[in-house]
Amino acid sequence: MRFDIMTLFPDMFDRVFDQSIIGRAKEKGLLELHCHQIREYTKNKQMQVDDYPYGGGMGMVMFPQPIADCFRAVCEQVGERPHLIYMSPQGKTLTQQRAIELAQMPNLCILCGHYEGVDERVLEAIVDEQISIGDYVLTGGEIPAMALVDCVSRMIPGVLADEVCFTEESHFAGLLEYPQYTRPAEWEGRAVPEILLSGHHGNIAKWRHQQSLERTYRLRPEMLETAPLTDADRAYLESLKAEEESNDDTAI
Repeated sequence: MRFDIMTLFPDMFDRVFDQSIIGRAKEKGLLELHCHQIREYTKNKQMQVDDYPYGGGMGMVMFPQPIADCFRAVCEQVGERPHLIYMSPQGKTLTQQRAIELAQMPNLCILCGHYEGVDERVLEAIVDEQISIGDYVLTGGEIPAMALVDCVSRMIPGVLADEVCFTEESHFAGLLEYPQYTRPAEWEGRAVPEILLSGHHGNIAKWRHQQSLERTYRLRPEMLETAPLTDADRAYLESLKAEEESNDDTAI
């Protein structure tokens, strides 16, 4: 899969994408990551990329022309028009399901805005979708772009050692991940749950699933509204609710 990133700060991506899982995936040829300096596509001697907004207001707005020309150059390099995403707090919040869908595309291009944003006309002309990584504002789109590339890359076959690495993670199946433990079996008076030491894979799998249900119920209950629950899952959640109500009554 190929990622093209249009940014004013391409050097920010080198250290991040050359490390760990993403770096190894690049070495294996599973991923291509190309950063494009928007400033190189300006048509003024100062290589200026922004100006004051019409109508007044704080900050600066990025010109449409350098962004559009940069994207045209990306299209020529790729050999086709990639799906273009603008990282923006106004976009739909990134979800695991959207990451899975994006991982099916051969080419993604990501536009990183800066300052007070980007001229609306270029967004209307070339952007396919806007994505946010949360309801807060950052200095620019570079950090959100890194998060998107990392999230999508993990869904590409071969990037992780085993598909189970991501299918059991939080959010993939609509639930939070179960708690994890490693050696030693006891640490500062806290022991690993006995069932994990039993070697009974069926019981361990059941325990882990129930732990995912319980953790989601207690920490992110809204996720249960869309999670693919079985009748057994619902019965288990009802038992948790009944236990909680019983404890409340006892406290009174």
